[in-house]
Amino acid sequence: MVALIVCVILVGLMLVGVPVAIAMGITSEAVFAALGFSRILPVMAQRIYNGTTGFTLLAIPFFILAGNLMNTGGITDRIFNFAKAMVGHWPGGLGQVNIFSSVIFSGMSGAAVADAAGLGMIEMKAMDDAGYDHTFSASITAASSTIGPVIPPSIPFVVYSSVTSVSVAKLFAAGFAPGLLMAIAMAVAVYITSKRKGFPVSERMPWKLRWKYFVDAIPSLFTVVIIIGGIWGGLFTATEAAIVATFYALFLSGVVYRQLTFKRLISIIYDSIITSCKTLFIIAVANFLAYFMIHQKIPNQVIEGLLTLSSNPNVLIALILFILIVLGMFLEGTAVILIATPIFLPVIDMIGMDYVQFGVIMILASMIGLLTPPVGMSLYAVSSITDVPLMKLSKGVLPYVIGIFLVLLLCSYWPPISTVLPRFLA
Repeated sequence: MVALIVCVILVGLMLVGVPVAIAMGITSEAVFAALGFSRILPVMAQRIYNGTTGFTLLAIPFFILAGNLMNTGGITDRIFNFAKAMVGHWPGGLGQVNIFSSVIFSGMSGAAVADAAGLGMIEMKAMDDAGYDHTFSASITAASSTIGPVIPPSIPFVVYSSVTSVSVAKLFAAGFAPGLLMAIAMAVAVYITSKRKGFPVSERMPWKLRWKYFVDAIPSLFTVVIIIGGIWGGLFTATEAAIVATFYALFLSGVVYRQLTFKRLISIIYDSIITSCKTLFIIAVANFLAYFMIHQKIPNQVIEGLLTLSSNPNVLIALILFILIVLGMFLEGTAVILIATPIFLPVIDMIGMDYVQFGVIMILASMIGLLTPPVGMSLYAVSSITDVPLMKLSKGVLPYVIGIFLVLLLCSYWPPISTVLPRFLA
């Protein structure tokens, strides 16, 4: 009963426009007070403070800053030109370039909204200039941005690691195959749509010109080598990798490409601080919410409720997927991870699922949430920069949402997709 009351209050507050962090704090505090716990404020302050003191969480503001630097300092332009040279002549043309660019950029920023708002603007302009349908361009831009948090580095994986203490390096490794499968599913959807609507295709570039664009992009592409190679090679942790990536992006933007002025740098730092504070504040308050749920044995209630429906592991996985997708329609992805993970981990233990595999499932489900109203952050980001109405954009991304859902099902019921690579890091 307590679990149901908490769910109703939490979702109700968010639906009326209360910020996620405030809604979680009010819900926990109010229910605690209603149950007769009068001295809960000191505990709340302590839990909120402890919620953001983990070393791993330091990676979040630096990955956000690195992504913003790349979007402003000329790095994303070179990535897009290289992608266009390599796959612009494929059926779907710049739609395929859009996906390929996001795959490359995902190895640098780890944030979907950074991809949608930064690289997405470059992709949208190129597609509009080439005569693509505006809604199609906006839809594939929003959809391809969700590849970013799956292919490492990934801010959502860092958040999940902070809750479960699973190795960030293993989670990053687990995201490679699902991320590439997402890209393939989207590429197929673009191919079919482009063939049906007759969208333009770029001429095949000679290899000499492709080589030129590749050479121009080498310093930018080397960011992926620094981040992933450094983590897997044991040179530095994920947090240290984020810091190294930030300084490297600063060096490329300011010294090599010379497209970063002091004024723009101050603006980037300010925007990154605001975004980081919003994310970390949610994480901080979610730590108190997690304490509240454990204190009230809400995970036990959820387990009992699910077991009354079925004890079959496959059915339980399907129920978990359904709940995660529904939550993602109303809550921001980070909030879903922070709220749902402590609740479902006992169920995951019971059915014997690997925590790494569940992390991939959690992040893929939250990516569907980024593309579904009423709280679809990638939809809002792309809608704001393209002026495509939200509901029209929601309809446009539907084929790509189906593709992500199929990948989610595959990862849920075939563990090797997400567990093979992490085993090499054991």
